[in-house]
Amino acid sequence: MSGRVVLVTGSTSGIGRATALRFAARGDVVVFNSSRSPEEGARLAAATPGAHYVRASIGEDGGAEQLVAEVLERCGRLDVLVNNAGTTRAIAHRDLAAADASVWREIFEVNVFGTWALCVAAMDALRTAHGAIVNVGSIAGVRPTGSSIPYAASKAAVHHLTVLLAKTVGPEVRVNAVAPGLVDTPWTADWARARERAQTTAPLRRSGQPEDIAEVIVDVAGHAYLTGQVIVVDGGLGLVS
Repeated sequence: MSGRVVLVTGSTSGIGRATALRFAARGDVVVFNSSRSPEEGARLAAATPGAHYVRASIGEDGGAEQLVAEVLERCGRLDVLVNNAGTTRAIAHRDLAAADASVWREIFEVNVFGTWALCVAAMDALRTAHGAIVNVGSIAGVRPTGSSIPYAASKAAVHHLTVLLAKTVGPEVRVNAVAPGLVDTPWTADWARARERAQTTAPLRRSGQPEDIAEVIVDVAGHAYLTGQVIVVDGGLGLVS
């Protein structure tokens, strides 16, 4: 399992950071990435043996291709791609007017189009390596919840993209998705009501930690007989909400 080259997008904080560090702890060569916070990316890479940092925005034209090209130039191969980078806007579902076309474009450019572009750009290298893709979705793509309707729809699209890709690119490449529920990250720092609901009603009586999701992502990436699956990791909250 060790010695793979693993690219984790959006990996200078939260789930992405925990995932990259977990891969590195297993002996993999990790490439950290972000569209902002280059100082933190460089710090993480310097503190992680064998790691690299590449600044690139997958939501911009050419960003995915630039990122993959730089990974291959530095590392010579790519075995695992974790599409974690994403964006959202907090908009009440009932406020239909606020979720105008510009919001949909902004969210889909990163969450869907950027994820697709990165999968395509990395596919030749992943086929050569008989590698894996893990897309980070969301419980919002499975149930009628989430920070906004455009965000939830974007994650539903990522889930279906995962299934379609898995059917298309096997047997060389395995493609799965992990769909977290509420996780304590900088994104959710002020979601006190949602956190209280998880702590009082979910079967596991807590919100998730980035390491909870990272553990599943790393396991899924290494599972040789798993493809086309969307794995919900929510502490059972979906059972009661």
